[in-house]
Amino acid sequence: MVLSEIECGPEAEATAVISDSRRQAVAREGTRGAALTCDSHATVASTSSGGDDCAGSHLVSAAFPVPADSLVEWLDPSAPDYPLVAIIGPTASGKSALAIGLALAFGGEVINFDSVQVYRGFDIGSGKLGVGERQGVPHHLLDVAEAEGRFTAGDYRREALKVLEDLRCRRKLPVMTGGTGLYLRALLLGLFEGPTRSDELRRRLSGLAERRGRKFLHRMLVRKDPETAARIHPRDTQKVIRALEVCLVERRRLSDLLRESRKGVQGFRPLKIGLSPPRAELAQRINARAEQMFAGGITKEVQDALKRGGTAQTPLEALGYRQARAYVEGNMTREEAIHETQVQTRQYAKRQMTWFRREAEVQWFDGFGDDPAIEQQVFRWLASAVSGQSHKVRRPVFSSL
Repeated sequence: MVLSEIECGPEAEATAVISDSRRQAVAREGTRGAALTCDSHATVASTSSGGDDCAGSHLVSAAFPVPADSLVEWLDPSAPDYPLVAIIGPTASGKSALAIGLALAFGGEVINFDSVQVYRGFDIGSGKLGVGERQGVPHHLLDVAEAEGRFTAGDYRREALKVLEDLRCRRKLPVMTGGTGLYLRALLLGLFEGPTRSDELRRRLSGLAERRGRKFLHRMLVRKDPETAARIHPRDTQKVIRALEVCLVERRRLSDLLRESRKGVQGFRPLKIGLSPPRAELAQRINARAEQMFAGGITKEVQDALKRGGTAQTPLEALGYRQARAYVEGNMTREEAIHETQVQTRQYAKRQMTWFRREAEVQWFDGFGDDPAIEQQVFRWLASAVSGQSHKVRRPVFSSL
């Protein structure tokens, strides 16, 4: 989730193939990684359910009988195009399940790019997988920030680059997954440093938002920089103010400055996998997930957070947590909180797809990441891509959300 807004016949056979592949995930690659020396090796923040190395299956699948070792053994830390897998798509589309499947099959480790999952103590509402659900695959950039602070896109880029270099040194395939497009874009394309913060100008813009409303401030940005305004939700006052600040101080559009000054990730070749599930099924999953969050204890998670750190905690403004807090404080009934979470999450999924459609060179798959048939398709495409064979990317005919 983004803070500002913030699965008889062939199917059974495919399921058996995936299950068998995961049962075979017992071969370790530690000897290969231990023999490697890399000057840029660094200790990085991560969470892992086991040892340093991720288990990799002997075969990607029975339907595609290529030894996983043969697909990753050629990875060269000094190569200028080391592969980096990024899985994108709307919330509840099965990205985490697919990431684990790919990591098991290709000897990889997972890197989170969800802006709520980086915070400690916020698990249920963010959809964070428990240690047991990670199937022995190390996960990075989970639980690396305190909720009282703000983990910015710049913070994310800095820490993610450390993780990438660590995985490269150990010949591991980075498998990135999450729903915060800004985090991923900050890593892959770089960030615009921008002018020095002007507290006086920010106070004036904040006052204007209080007097005239957040939508008025967003309309100002539409006039100054329509391209940037289209990427920022009218409710995200902080980002609107920053964009206006840049425009007013630099006397140029933020969108133009971004194109001129950003520096992308160096030494990696992004392989982007997009999930585009059917609209009706996605809505059902979103609705069910919201109900599960409230049944699974999100309200207690919010109560504990309020006792621990008060109301000024960044994740409390995220989808699900915002509604759970309203329920805890008596401003909503439980049913109202669940319903609003469902509605706003469906709207958020639509905004996510609008954002991700602008990503270049994405191979799209029309389904959920935990569907065995889709998993097989992704395995085949990725095996071809990482082994150096020619491959084409495809944009789907999107279901409207």
